[in-house]
Amino acid sequence: MKIWHAQLFAAFAASLFLTGCKPANAPGAGGETIKIGEFASLTGKEATFGISSHEGTLMAIEEINAAGGVLGEKLELLTEDDQCKAGESATVVNKLISRDNVIAILGEVASTRSLEAAPICQQNKIPMISPSSTNPDVTKTGDFIFRVCFIDPFQGTVMANFASKTLKAKRVAVFTDVKSDYSKGLAKFFKEQFKANGGEIVTELDYNGDDKDFKAQLTSIKAANPDGVFVPGYYTGVALICIQAKQLGLNVPFFGGDGWESEKLFEIGGAAVEGNYLSTHYSPAAAGTDLSRKFVSAYKARWNGKTPDALAACGYDSALVLADAIKRAGSTDGQKIRDAIAATKDFPAVTSKITINENRDATKAAVILRIKDGKYEYLETVEP
Repeated sequence: MKIWHAQLFAAFAASLFLTGCKPANAPGAGGETIKIGEFASLTGKEATFGISSHEGTLMAIEEINAAGGVLGEKLELLTEDDQCKAGESATVVNKLISRDNVIAILGEVASTRSLEAAPICQQNKIPMISPSSTNPDVTKTGDFIFRVCFIDPFQGTVMANFASKTLKAKRVAVFTDVKSDYSKGLAKFFKEQFKANGGEIVTELDYNGDDKDFKAQLTSIKAANPDGVFVPGYYTGVALICIQAKQLGLNVPFFGGDGWESEKLFEIGGAAVEGNYLSTHYSPAAAGTDLSRKFVSAYKARWNGKTPDALAACGYDSALVLADAIKRAGSTDGQKIRDAIAATKDFPAVTSKITINENRDATKAAVILRIKDGKYEYLETVEP
């Protein structure tokens, strides 16, 4: 175990073991593991989201176990692939709860899939923490549902202000994926703030996330003569949209949210995505704390030199927040863990300190990135 790992978890581990003798039915008495469920899109059209989040989550679990576990037991992460398919999130989360007897659930990245699973967790009184689903409705599902990321009213405001103040855009087109709760929600909040800033939405058009041809809509957008185009979508569709926009001579800035963040955006979009912008949760280039810098180093060591993205950092933080809540609850009882998560305040995490508010959301900063030379270039941090 690396020295920084020991430093990071030393106090955490010590507090777990200085609890005296346990009764026979207490956690740790029988040498059992504490089972944590995770559902993620490990395959399918948005698989890079799930893979990054899973890698961060798994690394956190491994480090916690190396430091002694929680309540005298090791954590066991049981991961299910929802394959980016509608209906699959409900299936795998039901399995994790009813067959695997997990005490909590971590996931998902995509808001649509979190919204599918959240009612199941709420009904079974199993705490669920989404690492990075930003649609406000996710945590509105019920009092057992949490997240460790910002929400779209904030992200939409950030990008509207960026368009108005940094890009100096007066007239913007909005291009929304009608099959995505994330996209529709983010578009709504962007439009509200951009109009409040005195800007004009010159046209609003829709697409389906599974589409491959966007030229008809992009031709209409070009005719509206916007200063920029807001596309609150996921990287697969966004890359194709940017390619086809360039082919049509639509050479204004495109910008969007955290759904853009994937190495696949560069692989698919190439030069067509250069010079565009996005908001997201975290940037290794803005790693301002020792914990964040050490996380980047450890992640590269664990995952063959790979640099962590925001989704990896959020996955890592979600596991740390859950482990801390179990420790403070002193129990694996769902209600007690729920209460402990809700009481989380100023928890030191990679993406920033995490406080869970009354809506079970985390109040967090956002970062703005620019795509330059096939990489994400850090521009600025926007505080809530």
